[in-house]
Amino acid sequence: MTEKSRILFIGTSAYAVPGLEALAGEGYDIPLVITQPDKPSGRGRKLTPPPVKIAARRLGIPVLQPASVRDEAFIREMAGWNPDLLVVVSFGRILPKALLDIPRLGAVNIHPSLLPAYRGPSPIQWAVVNMETVTGVTSIYMDEGMDSGDMIASVKTDIDPGETAGELHDRLAVIGSDLLKQTIRMVAAGQARRTPQDHSRATFAPLLTKSHGRIDWSRPARELVAFIHGMTPWPGAYTFLNDRRYRILRAETAATSDSGPPGTVLRSFPGELRVAAGDGVLSVLKIQSQSGKALPVADFLRGFPIAAGSVFLQKAIEPSAP
Repeated sequence: MTEKSRILFIGTSAYAVPGLEALAGEGYDIPLVITQPDKPSGRGRKLTPPPVKIAARRLGIPVLQPASVRDEAFIREMAGWNPDLLVVVSFGRILPKALLDIPRLGAVNIHPSLLPAYRGPSPIQWAVVNMETVTGVTSIYMDEGMDSGDMIASVKTDIDPGETAGELHDRLAVIGSDLLKQTIRMVAAGQARRTPQDHSRATFAPLLTKSHGRIDWSRPARELVAFIHGMTPWPGAYTFLNDRRYRILRAETAATSDSGPPGTVLRSFPGELRVAAGDGVLSVLKIQSQSGKALPVADFLRGFPIAAGSVFLQKAIEPSAP
């Protein structure tokens, strides 16, 4: 592929940004970036552009935000660009065959898992929650299914103990951008081998919602630590004390013989917050109240002490009827 060959980049989230930046840095002709429409965000529900749109504008690349990628007028417009290749990274929608068939070299995707494991929209978070020790990034030729196309190449990486989904996301985004550059070179040179996925071994990583972050203190401490790290930064692992909601952003298991009913705050040294789990004890390392900043637990407890014997719950206490 020469530098004048044409790539249409399709992506939405922050995970896609390093890939877009890498291709622009390689000198490829990227005449257009396709991303999802701006969406309301934050407490003020302000209309916010997706990270790829912000990056594209910074790079001076025009942006198109179609309401539907299946619209015939949109597909005709894409064909009119006469692209050599489609590059799709974390777009958030399944693309129709009519769109995938446009480029002469096909459409490639970079997925943050070792396919066929963890197909779907939230592979990084579920890999952490499930206490996987190894994950990676896989490049594939796209088909009409969800992350089911023939594999081109993959890169493995260990999941560090204590690593949050957010931290792993940032590492995989960089690994993925390097793999994307290698993949395009192989595709352009006709050296990209197709390896069909073993669909019988496929697993699915469903889209996370806010309700997924609710902490179930009856689970073993080791699983809870993985759960908290997998939910960080979004949707956030949360629990309730009285009627207040708390997010726990980082934790570790505590070696102690103390115990209590799940969710009970145990006696501990100053600056510590130990909570009984279904099996074992969890030590909170970083916490945030519903109206405050995320803080190391020692700093948090200086302003908001939590007494031993308090009990974290899965739901806020409902007001009693008069």
